[in-house]
Amino acid sequence: MSDFKGRHCEGEIVLWAVRWYCRYGISYRDLEQMMAERGVSVDHSTIYRWVQKYAPEIEKRLRGQWRCPRSTSWRVDETYVRVGGKWTYLYRAVDKHGNTIDFHLSPTRNTAAAKRFLSKALNGLKAWETPTVINTDKASTYGPALAELKAEGKCPENTEHRQVKYLNNVVEVDHGKLKQLIRPVRGFKTLKTAYATVKGFEVMRALRKGQASSFNITRDMRGEARLVERAFNVGPCVLAEAVQFISQQLELQDA
Repeated sequence: MSDFKGRHCEGEIVLWAVRWYCRYGISYRDLEQMMAERGVSVDHSTIYRWVQKYAPEIEKRLRGQWRCPRSTSWRVDETYVRVGGKWTYLYRAVDKHGNTIDFHLSPTRNTAAAKRFLSKALNGLKAWETPTVINTDKASTYGPALAELKAEGKCPENTEHRQVKYLNNVVEVDHGKLKQLIRPVRGFKTLKTAYATVKGFEVMRALRKGQASSFNITRDMRGEARLVERAFNVGPCVLAEAVQFISQQLELQDA
């Protein structure tokens, strides 16, 4: 069954809208006008529903491609996101090169929330991907959370918890770039809608940083778009694309 059954637009168009919204930090109304310029008449409220439905799916289906830590030295911090008129906490982890490792949106900022996030970040990693160092700020919640995870066998015993403020500049800079995408939203109404949208922002940020470059056949923007489309079986399969790309490269060499 098609992932886009019941939508009044083709899957490729739906994914255009979701990808553009999550990548470029524009409002739904601006995106409605951009789609109209390309001959696609769609209401901004419809685009909102598309984002809520497919942004989390893009993050889920591409998780095995974009989530590949390139360093075992992590930087962990949280930033603020306004939801329903209240501040919530977006926990985020990047490696020392700035590559996104994981994220978690929580209504609370305490040891339990820090533990949930770190447990999520550590889950599913290969042995060589587990952190040797986790750097945080001076927040008192991370130490107990890591101690509990080590006791439960979810975090390597030899993982060092380091609290050096300036080393977290990498993740704080990344917070700022993510906030540029969040700003046009002007606040979320519920935690569910906020988290769904943030998942789209985070995965598109990761792709933009080149974290799925091994799966990007053409190594360009079109290749990035095809990553998303292939996850939903839109367009040719990866083998057909690879054959076409190789043929084009051979033709260029012979020219």
